[in-house]
Amino acid sequence: SKNYLMIQFIKNLFGAGVKVNYRELYESGATIIDVRSKGEFQGGHIKGSVNIPLDILPEKLSKINKSKPVITCCASGMRSSSARKILLANGFTEVHNGGGWQSLLVKMRE
Repeated sequence: SKNYLMIQFIKNLFGAGVKVNYRELYESGATIIDVRSKGEFQGGHIKGSVNIPLDILPEKLSKINKSKPVITCCASGMRSSSARKILLANGFTEVHNGGGWQSLLVKMRE
């Protein structure tokens, strides 16, 4: 059906087609990049995540290890989706959009 194809298209667009085991990724050394503002990050974040606000991400790429998987997160998943695209465009090979940091935290406990 047309609806099913549209849903698949949207899932693929946001990288939701394949189920990612975030806990496994994190335990194997993935870097979690939280692209919210400094104030948002200070209001709560995932322990061990690195705060690099989306607007300064392009100039901070050298601070991120390219040889490790990267998980991006933000408040809802929109900025982390943009961050994922920036990283992929700059030679990072394994980048996952973890979406909102609170839902990512839940996914990491699954």
